[in-house]
Parts: sequence; structure tokens; C-alpha cells
Amino acid sequence: MAAWPVLLASADGVRLDQAEYERDFGASLWAAEGADCWKLERMQEYSEAGFPSWEAFMAGEWSLALRLYEDERPAIAAFQDKLRRRRARFYRVRVVAEPLAPYLQWELHCLRLRASCGEDIRVVDVSAVSLFEPSGPLPELVSLCGRVLYRTRYDERAEPDGAVRYADTDLVSGFEDFARGLYETGEDVESYFAREVAHLPPPRLDAGSGR
Repeated sequence: MAAWPVLLASADGVRLDQAEYERDFGASLWAAEGADCWKLERMQEYSEAGFPSWEAFMAGEWSLALRLYEDERPAIAAFQDKLRRRRARFYRVRVVAEPLAPYLQWELHCLRLRASCGEDIRVVDVSAVSLFEPSGPLPELVSLCGRVLYRTRYDERAEPDGAVRYADTDLVSGFEDFARGLYETGEDVESYFAREVAHLPPPRLDAGSGR
């Protein structure tokens, strides 16, 4: 598992802008049956401008933010049902650093809902990946159906900025083994939420930065 991030650093991929990435992701996701998807989330905050729940969270409307995300439940459940019909599952490894950033507190509420709809989500402490980060944090990564790996990109405002697409099967399988190893050592998001998140008051955003 330790060698895989080194292979990624030297791999050749195709740079996609955000629109290209979204089109390619949609096509790749449903291109195969009987193969799982893996996602690694490492950043501690993102910009999700335009997403109603995130916008409410950023405006300090905590209860509204949670209600708006609850509105997403039917679509999330339908997505998981479609995956199951194709004999596939979506696994997510969420790296957390404590104390939790306000964004991550919001996201963990969202991830708990996604897990209740059938997504397989586990949490790992940042210490679990520190060995693989001698020169900086791991990138954000997602593999689809054992065929393609995306290194998702973000600009200086933490807004989505497309991805780098890799199609080398050894690289894809290497990432999936890496993510699976982290997943197997992780904690189910529901138990982590109950212990570390459920009791927290609404997060306070920095008025100066908007975060």
C-alpha cells in the first residue's frame, strides 16, 4: 500500500476541465457492472457554491442547511439503488483532522445521511495517512468500476477545477487496494458521528473569511 502514492505522482493522465470531467464521470460510472467505486476525501473544507445546503451553512443557517440536505435523500437513495441493480457499491474513506473544521462538521451530517441510504462510508484520522504524505496532503481521488481513476482538482478558493483522468488498470487497482486498506482500518461514519459530532453545537464561521 505504501508504494502506491509514489506511482501516482509519476503517472501520466489526461487533464479535464470541470465540464469535461462531469461528462466523463457520468459516462464511466455506468459503463460497467459488478465493479465497485472508491473515493478518498482528504481536504478538510471545500467550496460547494450553488448547492443550497452548503449556501445555507455558509450563511449561518444551520437548521436550514440540514433540512435542505435532507431534501436530497430521495435522489441519493435512487443513486444507491441504481448501483445495487448493477451489482456495485460506492465506498468512501473520509480523512478527518480534529478539532473538526466547520465545513467537516457540516459534511459529516451529510455523510451520515448518505450512509443511511446505502453508501459505505468510514472515517480515518489524519494520522492514518501521514506516512504517505512526506511532501504534502494526499490528493482527492475517486475510481469508477475498476476502469478509471480521477484526481479531482480544486482552485485556490477550494472550488472544483476539473480532474486528471487515469486509465492505467494497474494504477486504478493500486488505488483501490490503497483505499480498501484505509477503509478496513476506519470507523463506520455512524459510530464516529455519534461519538464526535452529534453533541456539537452549530459551527461558528470566521466572519472575516466567511468560513
